[in-house]
Amino acid sequence: MSDNSQRVAVVTGASSGIGLETAKAFAALGWHVIGQGRDAGRSAAAEAEIRAASANGGKVDFLRANLSLMAETKALANAIKAKTGRIDVLINNAGGVRDQRYVTSEGMEETFSANHFAPFLLTRELMPLLEAAAAQSAPGSVRVIAVSSLAYLQPTGGLNWGDLQHLEGDFPASSVYCEVKLANQLFSLELDRRVSGKGIVSQALVPGVVHTNFASHGDENMQGYLKDAPGLTPVDVAKTLVWMATAAETGAPGGRMFYDMQEQPVQPHGKDQAAGERLWNESEILLASMGY
Repeated sequence: MSDNSQRVAVVTGASSGIGLETAKAFAALGWHVIGQGRDAGRSAAAEAEIRAASANGGKVDFLRANLSLMAETKALANAIKAKTGRIDVLINNAGGVRDQRYVTSEGMEETFSANHFAPFLLTRELMPLLEAAAAQSAPGSVRVIAVSSLAYLQPTGGLNWGDLQHLEGDFPASSVYCEVKLANQLFSLELDRRVSGKGIVSQALVPGVVHTNFASHGDENMQGYLKDAPGLTPVDVAKTLVWMATAAETGAPGGRMFYDMQEQPVQPHGKDQAAGERLWNESEILLASMGY
């Protein structure tokens, strides 16, 4: 268990890229860092790197879970609760893009399960720990940060409410990824509306093009675009994430979006409150039907 005074950061997708560099940065600040990864080898290597970066009394735990599965997401939340009684910052960073439709053993489409439903379920399950930290902290210093993307700009018509996960019909992989990034933005906004009264802030990060292994499972168009596009390094993005997690100016009001140490305007379809409420409610209904 973390002691009550040490600040705690939970970082998903911490076995490589942005998540790894962000976890290292928090460990160097002396926080208790709880990282998550899926692959055993990469997770072990990442844990060693984060421990090596730790300073000022920093503490490190690293947990494994496949966040495309809700059973493992729920188990991850329970494992985190066994490690700490508070969370000051939750960074929902894990995610990815696929080249075609993959349906999980739980019957969910993997782009949506890993990128939307996992952070939704994890955040909901960890809310008591965020509230515990908020009760002991200055208002607005406890934060949930979604790693989103400007891909949310593409589906200006909103989400595909008739078949949210694209389980039927054609599966345009890149377009579905853009829709799930819109879901991240709408979830971040609706979360803030629901928790700001408890002293918790929800914000979204746009990493931009980052040269990591993120798109290794994406289609050829996505891989080609990312390979040739100018971009930031994971260290650059981690700097923005730590700033978003700790700076006074990136606290309240929530529901904002940041890129490369600057606030970005959110386009109208990305701050549609009715869509955010509907997404929240439909997510709760689906998860309840699965027993969560």
